[in-house]
Amino acid sequence: MRVLKLNRSKLIPFLKGLEAFGRVWGPVRDGGGYRYLDADPEQFDLKAIRTRIPAKKFIFPPTHPMVSYKDRQWREIKETRRNVVFGIHPCGIHALNIYHKFYTRIYRDPYYARWRDSTLIVGLSCIPDEYCFCHETGTHTVSKGFDFFITDLEDFLLVWIGSSRGDELIHQLQGLFEHATQEDIDRYIDWRKMRDDQFKLDIDLEGMPEIVTFSLKSDIWEKIGNACLGCGACTMVCPTCTCFDTRDEHDLIDRRTTRFRHWYSCLFNEYSMVAGGHNFRETRAERLKLWYTHKLVGFMSEYGRPACVGCGRCLVSCPVDINVYSVVKALTREKSDSFWQRMEVADGPKDE
Repeated sequence: MRVLKLNRSKLIPFLKGLEAFGRVWGPVRDGGGYRYLDADPEQFDLKAIRTRIPAKKFIFPPTHPMVSYKDRQWREIKETRRNVVFGIHPCGIHALNIYHKFYTRIYRDPYYARWRDSTLIVGLSCIPDEYCFCHETGTHTVSKGFDFFITDLEDFLLVWIGSSRGDELIHQLQGLFEHATQEDIDRYIDWRKMRDDQFKLDIDLEGMPEIVTFSLKSDIWEKIGNACLGCGACTMVCPTCTCFDTRDEHDLIDRRTTRFRHWYSCLFNEYSMVAGGHNFRETRAERLKLWYTHKLVGFMSEYGRPACVGCGRCLVSCPVDINVYSVVKALTREKSDSFWQRMEVADGPKDE
């Protein structure tokens, strides 16, 4: 892996040069948050913390067509476009690596594979805010899963080249880069120490698979379920959630049926419903238990690490403070000021 130096004034020419690969997307402030837009790179915010929707939308779109049926024939729809995604933080790249394992380790999902192969990943360093805990999940640094990774050292940038595809593009952009010196590397080491000092959340995930397993019959899940709105927001913004559903849309005029795949949530009531109306997880408590067991236990046993990268999106998105931080605190009998722990619900609502 090579490291090059890029003068800050040359960042925009670099990003515009990547348009030779595909449409360039980056974090742009939108209202009170950020989202990825294919805007002029001049608008990209290098200080952005987290986008509302993670970068997984580029490698697994929220909805996309799979096949269509017309004239008694099925036709696979190979819908992809080449994208360059700039500004993905280390935790976000770890999430994409988790996605890659999930969709290629046993069976290579052809739809995912086409989107991933059509996406150039340009990572970007960040300074954590009060919701970040990626230092506790070991995802605050990253060494693979990107084509380029940029560390912003204010007056200049260090650029890691992480793939052969990235190396080929560098050769097409000659004249923009310089070789990094020892003084530049020392500056980077100082920056890392400063970054690490900014983390504010303290969450201990050690032994969590055993703790969650021991707590499967705990009354904590009922209390969480009583507070949960069942909206699924946490799963939609989670960069590692992989659940999807399929639906058929019929065009009676064109006499065509198209099958779509779209994001879905294990927190939705219909998720575990089967033919005949039986539901394996009727209550929100049971569905929340499933989600946290998958994140902190199941994925660990299958892939050797939890399916949580500490990005903080679940902390920001849940209106009743049900998130990895508050649930882990509750399971380890630590105090927190989360809304659901302060709620007094004598009799939880029946699920619907």
